[in-house]
Amino acid sequence: MYREITLPDLFTSQKKVAHTLIDVRSPKEFKEATIPGSINIPVFNNEERAEIGTIYKQVGTEEAKERGLAIFSQKLPAFIAAFKQIETPITVFCWRGGMRSKTAATVLDLMGINAKRLTGGVRTYRQWVVNELENQEFMPKLFVLNGYTGSGKTAILKLLSQKGYPIIDLEGMAGHRGSIFGQIGLEPSNQKKFDSLLLHEIVRYQDGPYVVIEGESKRIGKVCLPDFLNEKKEKGLQLFINLPIEVRVQNILEDYQPWEFPQLFKASFQLIKKHIHTPIAKQIEADLENSDFASATKLLLEYYYDPKYEHSSNQYLEHQKIIIKAMDVEDAFQKVLKEIALNHSKINYN
Repeated sequence: MYREITLPDLFTSQKKVAHTLIDVRSPKEFKEATIPGSINIPVFNNEERAEIGTIYKQVGTEEAKERGLAIFSQKLPAFIAAFKQIETPITVFCWRGGMRSKTAATVLDLMGINAKRLTGGVRTYRQWVVNELENQEFMPKLFVLNGYTGSGKTAILKLLSQKGYPIIDLEGMAGHRGSIFGQIGLEPSNQKKFDSLLLHEIVRYQDGPYVVIEGESKRIGKVCLPDFLNEKKEKGLQLFINLPIEVRVQNILEDYQPWEFPQLFKASFQLIKKHIHTPIAKQIEADLENSDFASATKLLLEYYYDPKYEHSSNQYLEHQKIIIKAMDVEDAFQKVLKEIALNHSKINYN
């Protein structure tokens, strides 16, 4: 008989030995939000889950169970084979510790595969995440990468991560670059997924001396930063990256690749068009129509993003600011490394 495991006991177990978490919900549910680090071995795929749900609502519980059993029985060999590839201890879960995880754990037990079942499922985990974020006090000091749009802040974060520095990539977790065009070519996260990923990183770095993040607004695409982190970010040491505008334009083009999504960029521009002086807006529209993305980007920086940024950057006190003038991203990265080395023992903006 399989054993139940509570969330606190699961966390304790994960610290002792390698552990594999299996989300047996549908791929769509898994994609929307799961426990970070989990893998998806679904009992039902998206279409099967929808079919069973329809039967449950329109016909009845017993009929839905019978149809579910018929579908799952055909998939058993492949389902069991997937679990046999796993060499670590296993815990399975679904939304609230219901029928799907119970079925999976029972079948695995019958086949001699030792697997525990998470009590309360993802719902219990979600409740834990919300509670932790509401009561969280993040201890490390923050270095905040700031600068005009296109200054390579995300690229610098990635370089820092490759060198082993503690970073939290808020845009990466949000699936959004933070601008009106920020979702193009990406898959934005919902709040549940973002919260889980964020808390995972917060717990990871809680005992460290500092963390480097990017200077985002409280809202990033579809998600919002928790108040404690947003407030801490605003009080952190702000490293303002200053690159030549031509380099910034090139950085943006390499990151966004607007030629791959021309219609989406045209549509997104309509959302901010009214905030730009009419002759300039018409020129940007013409540039987008003619695929002159470099010209359109430069005009957007000069007449929309840079003025907005200059206004918001004035909120910081002088002792919070360090200006880093650089020729390109690599130059800026090397100078950021020096500032971290010089200042990580000094920052104290609680």
